[in-house]
Amino acid sequence: MPSQMEFEGKDVENAVKNASKKLSIPVEKLKYSVISYGSTGIFGLVGAKKARIRVTAPDGAPKKPKKVRTPPPPEQNDIPNDTPVPENPDAPPAPEIPPEIAPDKTARLLDEAALQAGKDALQQIVDAITTGASVSIETDPEHTLFNISGGNSAILIGKRGQTLDAMQYLVEKIVNRQNDDRVRVQVDIQDYLKNRKNNLEQLAGRLAEKVKHTGKAASAGQMNAHDRRIVHMALKDDTAVRTQSIGEGLYRKLMIFPKKNTQKKKST
Repeated sequence: MPSQMEFEGKDVENAVKNASKKLSIPVEKLKYSVISYGSTGIFGLVGAKKARIRVTAPDGAPKKPKKVRTPPPPEQNDIPNDTPVPENPDAPPAPEIPPEIAPDKTARLLDEAALQAGKDALQQIVDAITTGASVSIETDPEHTLFNISGGNSAILIGKRGQTLDAMQYLVEKIVNRQNDDRVRVQVDIQDYLKNRKNNLEQLAGRLAEKVKHTGKAASAGQMNAHDRRIVHMALKDDTAVRTQSIGEGLYRKLMIFPKKNTQKKKST
């Protein structure tokens, strides 16, 4: 009896080629239906979705091997640290080593051409979303900020800052095309990042107190790397809790765990 299998690709044509190669069946003889045509997302970088097809394979065709997904290693504090993070929160904590906070690459590493390319690209994106907005650049030895003023700030920020995140992702990709070392940049509008930082630090404090009181882990929800870093940094000196990012992709869940040695002290 013929079996059905699904294949993916950046577009339908690519998915068909993948199926043809896996099943050793010429493209012209392949029987398939399109499940999803996919989408390129923003400039092919953010929100891109693969095309998916369902292939009816004849009897005797080789079966598609199952992919074994290897979970990504857990990250702690989004800060370079040689201390291993135990997967089991109840496991004895690893020897504590003060985290080495890696400073951002300085703004002087970005030349004028890279800065201008990022500014021009961001201005085009902003113009496509709203009117009356302009982009300026602020640089100092510690950061590079692309600041948007004017226009419809609510639309530019998006739900939970996701539109702003997408623009920052694109600008960072563009300005780093000409740099050997990755330089972190930020895109902000009307002090959104500053206010967001204050709110996240307050959230981190409340959740940490809850974890200490209950002795149970608490979730801060799914966050982008920038927001996770803020929470990690806010709690890095708290000896009673530890933070850990779980999952994969741009948005990972951030968990706050009680440290086992603290739980033991409470029970004695």
